[in-house]
Amino acid sequence: MNMLFVPVLFAVLYQVHTLPLHTEEDEYLFKSWMSQYDKNYEINEYYQRLQIFLDNKKKIERHNAGNHKFSMGLNQFSDMTFAEFKKSYLLTEPQNCSATRGNHLSSNGPYPDMIDWRTKGNYVTNVKNQGACGSCWTFSTTGCLESVTAIATGKLLQLAEQQLVDCAGAFDNHGCNGGLPSHAFEYIMYNKGLMTELDYPYKAKEGECRFKPDLAAAFVKDVVNITKYDEMGMVDAVARLNPVSLAYEVTSDFMHYKDGIYTSTVCHNTTDMVNHAVLAVGYAEQNGTPYWIVKNSWGTYWGINGYFYIERGKNMCGLAACSSYPLPLV
Repeated sequence: MNMLFVPVLFAVLYQVHTLPLHTEEDEYLFKSWMSQYDKNYEINEYYQRLQIFLDNKKKIERHNAGNHKFSMGLNQFSDMTFAEFKKSYLLTEPQNCSATRGNHLSSNGPYPDMIDWRTKGNYVTNVKNQGACGSCWTFSTTGCLESVTAIATGKLLQLAEQQLVDCAGAFDNHGCNGGLPSHAFEYIMYNKGLMTELDYPYKAKEGECRFKPDLAAAFVKDVVNITKYDEMGMVDAVARLNPVSLAYEVTSDFMHYKDGIYTSTVCHNTTDMVNHAVLAVGYAEQNGTPYWIVKNSWGTYWGINGYFYIERGKNMCGLAACSSYPLPLV
């Protein structure tokens, strides 16, 4: 054999071997998905994203073929690896809430079998979208303060996440890199108020603090922390008083969540691993499995119109590690 031919043959075989294995049907599906979520790529990135998309699709199909309480589906994150997703959408600074002392006083019940603050009145704002900024903590904070203020006054406001992103740094919050609702409530309390979203629009990036005290629209009288890992304390608060902010650990399968009751065997349940903050607006039970009804901040195309259910009573993924709510000053 001609020795010059060997490297050429090797190169051709190598290239054939490493070409992504996808069909026309795969590309059609990917292009439809791109159109649905308004995605565009340069040619090199197109093939890279296609491959990630197909890997995620396989993972979703494998999960849905198994025996699980929740199903997965394609969504706006389907062209991302979990590492990329984590960097853009989750808390990248470690949020250790173990120092927080509980001051919520529980009653002895009894509690209703189910509660959903969305159906009790005009108490919960629409699902918002944090974009590619790890500011979920600000949406959990505004969502909770919007609800407690509406319950107290009958007036549902849209409050400014951007003010918290830009201004709450002195309270151990880190803008697009994370923070905790309990720290944000403290900032609002000492800062004397939070503006509306209309007066301080959301930008999904950090900027200079532009808080105007005369435009403050919602106020915090005190911050209530539920004792660490006391999930019944959370039930008590949500049943009797108002929605509650919580933080927990998101692992790779959660970014593909579609519906059903989320459970995980790989996430941690400790205070030092939480990387996402959300809002519990109620709870219920399905086929013997109790669950929380939770408002997320990834837009309405994700999950159940922007919401998800997560198993209740097991401190799933650390959801009872650091929950809190504010007392409104009205």
